Amino acid sequence: QVQLVQSGGGLVQPGGSLRLSCALSGFSFDYYAIGWFRQAPGKEREAILCLSTTGDITYYIHSVEGRFHGSRDSSKSTAYLQMDSLKPEDTAVYYCTQKPFQCSASTDDYNYWGQGTQVTVSS
Repeated sequence: QVQLVQSGGGLVQPGGSLRLSCALSGFSFDYYAIGWFRQAPGKEREAILCLSTTGDITYYIHSVEGRFHGSRDSSKSTAYLQMDSLKPEDTAVYYCTQKPFQCSASTDDYNYWGQGTQVTVSS
């Protein structure tokens, strides 16, 4: 049974940092790309970045480059999203997801999702 269980998130002031975790199970972790998406109120879910099977990062939102960093730990079957210098416009529900091999920015290419975690950036 494929499971993605997220943790982290919460309320942070502008300029602050948060780290999201995504524990994945029920499949061969090393053969799957891991995507991080977010969905702000009233907006569509959008891809933030994707971690390839080798850990390479593809960014899909230019404004997070240099502030957000993704990583994966095969020994723990866990992926992370480190978010620094957070801005109010980063407020959204954040999701992790997975797909075999290749990264993609399309939600249609992913079948399994974490439960989502709220990130609120506000003073």
